Amino acid sequence: MVEFDPLYRWLIALDIDGTIVSRRGDVDAAVKQEIRRVADLGHEVTLATGRSVADTFPILNQLGINPEYIVCTNGATVLRRDPMEPSGYAYEWVETFSPATVLSTIQPYLPEGKYAVEDEHGDYYYTEPFPGYANAPRSHKVPFNDLLFIEATRVVVISPEHDSGMDQFLDMVNKMGLHSVSYSVGYTGWLDIAPDGVNKATGLERIREKLGIPRSHVAAVGDGKNDVEMLEWAAAMGRGVAMGQAPLEVATVANELCPSVEENGVVSVLSSFS
Repeated sequence: MVEFDPLYRWLIALDIDGTIVSRRGDVDAAVKQEIRRVADLGHEVTLATGRSVADTFPILNQLGINPEYIVCTNGATVLRRDPMEPSGYAYEWVETFSPATVLSTIQPYLPEGKYAVEDEHGDYYYTEPFPGYANAPRSHKVPFNDLLFIEATRVVVISPEHDSGMDQFLDMVNKMGLHSVSYSVGYTGWLDIAPDGVNKATGLERIREKLGIPRSHVAAVGDGKNDVEMLEWAAAMGRGVAMGQAPLEVATVANELCPSVEENGVVSVLSSFS
């Protein structure tokens, strides 16, 4: 068991999709219960997700926790608890970049792709509807060229023709030469792009420093390729835990493995904290 030291509480960062949210799109009652238990002990249990701010709040509300800080949009946005805000949270740090160069680089390779940009205020701008954007609040359908002039926290690209051809999609992404940004490739033809050098780990390190928690008292749990830096960061001196269904390149950077999301693997991790 990981004992709670009031001087050195743990910072425990949980990915959302594939970690606490199953493939069915729900959060199991046992997961909610264990997350609340550990948070009630005084540990800083937070979310570190690629989701937007708007898409993160519904999960936070389901869990019933109020962490001091939350990492969204793969580290480009960090929120701080603020009871004066209607949502209960204010923007603490926001990293943005101009998407013009990267979009102009990608578009010739994927002329039929779907493109979306999220700005620093959490507004979405997209060329074609796809999951997470078309029905979101403050979303705007715009021509591709309009995306070039929006200061972005993230750019998302989907290639429908590569939904089942992952190797081909990876090869295409490598040929694009996206060196001026940080990016991760999802399980299908999904490309998530962030400001250069920004990822979940950079956001969490800011939180850790602000809270004064030692590096030896950080834990992170994730399953996707956008979790690699976060798991490496946690595993260096603390606990980096890969979910059972994580691909090999994710599992190999972790220093712990747990059962899959369908087996509520995160419960087994959290149960070690007391």
